[in-house]
Amino acid sequence: MYPLSSKGTLCGLFGVSRQAWYDSRKRRSSCEMEEVFILGQIKELRKEHKRMGVDKLYRLIKPDLEAHHIKYGRDKLYTLLQAHGLMVKRRRSGSRTTNSNHLYRKYPNLIRDKTLNHANQLWVSDITYIRTDKGFVYLSLVTDAYSKKIVGWSLWPELSSTGPLNAIGMAVEIEGVRPGLTHHSDRGIQYCCYDYVNFLQASKIGISMTENGDPYENAIAERVNGILKDEYELSEVFDDYHLALEATKIAVNRYNTKRPHRSVDFLVPVEAHKQTGVLKKHWKKHTFDPQKKAVNSSPAVDENSKNISGGT
Repeated sequence: MYPLSSKGTLCGLFGVSRQAWYDSRKRRSSCEMEEVFILGQIKELRKEHKRMGVDKLYRLIKPDLEAHHIKYGRDKLYTLLQAHGLMVKRRRSGSRTTNSNHLYRKYPNLIRDKTLNHANQLWVSDITYIRTDKGFVYLSLVTDAYSKKIVGWSLWPELSSTGPLNAIGMAVEIEGVRPGLTHHSDRGIQYCCYDYVNFLQASKIGISMTENGDPYENAIAERVNGILKDEYELSEVFDDYHLALEATKIAVNRYNTKRPHRSVDFLVPVEAHKQTGVLKKHWKKHTFDPQKKAVNSSPAVDENSKNISGGT
């Protein structure tokens, strides 16, 4: 536009000093270097947590940002990842595995308004399916409701009581049975059958079940299923059972040891499992919209909620 003009002339035309022009270039260069560093950190985390959300990624990279004196907010990270195509879309849930049309005894819901202040006070269980080229296999999970740690699991080729029994057996063997422990599940036949109920009773574990088929009555278990599938690739189609089993081992380990949770003060489950007292819950206060200026980017903190929710 001004091919023969010097930098000084151009600066004069736009009403800025030459020093201001150089400072501006230096700031842009610094910002670009910071963004390259941040994107590198995010891509490294995504190798293990391929579908982890931005809020949790931000929590994980924040210590490195502070160590390098980089000031970068959460909403700005949303914009950066969106610009580089690094946002993830939530997948729709698939088929359900619950069959409550049976004649076994169905137990009442005993956990409404229950306050949790330590691990192994309440375990929640559920079953989800994993696809292979040879058909479905079924993942049974037992999760500690206080810490969100998966304390027992089993991948079984059939939708029977064997998988859930293996999972609860693992939980009891590893964690033991604390006095007052309650087991909560849906009313599926696998959890109501004699073998499963007899195991709980022999282990002196209280029995609680959902009452109306609403998934929110077993929200924590449903949420853990979703995280393993959505963030740790268990929604993929595996060649066979053995590959699905290896992927499940990796997913459970990463979930337990590396994924922070909003509902346990942004601790990872194995750390939360060691705590006592009611853990802070950090819920989203608003949905980020890059087209609008964020009024308040701080998450809401609920310190005294007594509802057992599935937020993670």
